[in-house]
Amino acid sequence: MTDFAMRRTMMVDTQIRPSDVTKYPIIKALLSVPREMFVPTDKREVAYMGEHIDLGGNRVILDPRTLAKMLDALDIQNDELVLDIGVGLGYSAAVIARMAEAVVAVEEEESLAETGQTNLVEAGADNVVMHVGPLTEGAAQHGPYDVIILEGAVAHLPEALTDQLKDGGRMAVLFGGESEQGQVRIGYKIDGRMNWRFAFDAGAPVLPGFEKHTAFVL
Repeated sequence: MTDFAMRRTMMVDTQIRPSDVTKYPIIKALLSVPREMFVPTDKREVAYMGEHIDLGGNRVILDPRTLAKMLDALDIQNDELVLDIGVGLGYSAAVIARMAEAVVAVEEEESLAETGQTNLVEAGADNVVMHVGPLTEGAAQHGPYDVIILEGAVAHLPEALTDQLKDGGRMAVLFGGESEQGQVRIGYKIDGRMNWRFAFDAGAPVLPGFEKHTAFVL
């Protein structure tokens, strides 16, 4: 029988801590959430590998290092409301739920959202609300948010999402294209405007709806 708890500890010790992620709430959350519960059944044996897990349709579960470094840069507090976009089967939302006061998890694929909701309930993440709808629209009715995070790359970031961030809030976005290494940047909303700072290099597929807009010339 696979010892997933041991693999979880190894993931933290070999992928997370060496990436200079040492904040206790993040380490505790990653050690507490059973990642194997949140991946497709046929991929459970690779749940703790240091790579993205494919969900099909240009969707992935971000590799543990990328997610952890994004959370480290965001420094989520236990009184904050977080918008988590593109949660897939719910893993990122379950991890963030251990650190935040509440999480609104957005997923547009109904089959993923349904399974994700079941996974979150089974994991005891009762401070997560699953919102089914277009990823590009977020969930304005539950906001505004202290923190926003996207679980995939972005070539074009809609204003509809930055509008849902509180003034003084922050946002983690992996800016990149399909065939290029991207950059995770943290955006701080100050006096209604976004100010971006480089955090680290990373890569992931571009989320559906976040592709670069093509300009048509007549």
